[in-house]
Amino acid sequence: MSVHLISAVQAMAQLDQFDAIVDARSEGEHAEDHLPGASNWPSLNNDERIQVGTLYKQVNPFEAQKVGAALVAKNIARHIECHVMDKPKNWHPLVYCWRGGKRSNSLALILGQIGFKVHLIEGGYKAFRKEVMEDIPRQAQRLQFRVLCGPTGSGKTRLLQALAQEGAQVLDLEAIACHRSSVLGLIPGTPQPSQKAFDTQIWDALRRFHADRPVFVEAESKKVGNLAVPEALMLAMRASPCWRMHLSLAHRVDLLLEDYAFFTQDRVFFSERLERLSTLRGKAVVKGWQERIERGEMREVVAELLSGHYDPGYETSTANNFVHYATAPRISPASHRFVDMQALARECLQTA
Repeated sequence: MSVHLISAVQAMAQLDQFDAIVDARSEGEHAEDHLPGASNWPSLNNDERIQVGTLYKQVNPFEAQKVGAALVAKNIARHIECHVMDKPKNWHPLVYCWRGGKRSNSLALILGQIGFKVHLIEGGYKAFRKEVMEDIPRQAQRLQFRVLCGPTGSGKTRLLQALAQEGAQVLDLEAIACHRSSVLGLIPGTPQPSQKAFDTQIWDALRRFHADRPVFVEAESKKVGNLAVPEALMLAMRASPCWRMHLSLAHRVDLLLEDYAFFTQDRVFFSERLERLSTLRGKAVVKGWQERIERGEMREVVAELLSGHYDPGYETSTANNFVHYATAPRISPASHRFVDMQALARECLQTA
């Protein structure tokens, strides 16, 4: 048998060396969060897990274990038929379940008996999650960040994308969070990941960055939609050098009308989202915006949202939270167009 226990710390350090990472938990557990790149081979699926758990509580552990063993055996046989038949003898998987117990052990045992060299995470996903949360502060401290500041619509995300195309190291928190970080920032049809998955994806991004090159990131508040940015990362960002992006109001409106086109295409949805601003801006103001949306005055409403809602207080808030904001150099793309963001990205990389 060729099954080797490995600690979560060791697994994290060697994560890119395995030929496959196999999550033996149920599909529901896997969907909430999993190791980067893991494939899901449930030893028990969602319904089977409930079935066995109910037997365990309502009948007795022995009966539950018999039923569970039969189900696990069937599922492992199916996984081998579907996923393993084409694997060479030197195939080298990493296997885990919730706590490194029976579900992953059963799969690892069979794979090991076939002749594969299998590594099994001691403590399973639970141990991995604990180590990720402890490692994020270490990763944040070893890196040098460059923070892009600027009011809504100034092109921070487009500049990040342009920087990435130019080969820069970029941490796009909004892309990871599937949210554009404002009351209007949700992306229709794209749910946000769980907090655990958000944390794991941030850790996975941080660990891949080289410490001798800057990491570009957009200034964010503590939450992106419903997700909290890890505190240690937030502190590192706020203490890092900043750049202040400036773009004319007209170009900001153009940019937002392009990036939030789904609002212009669904006026009812846009109006409903604006209801969330009633507490801050008053029902009369919001109703006025909604009436103008109904008349098709999208550009005018967006301009008023920027000048009347997003911009007031931005300078003060950012200066209070980002240590170097007051002395940050100003950068200005020629327009909101991506080609101009690319030109600015090249200039930024020369001075970073």
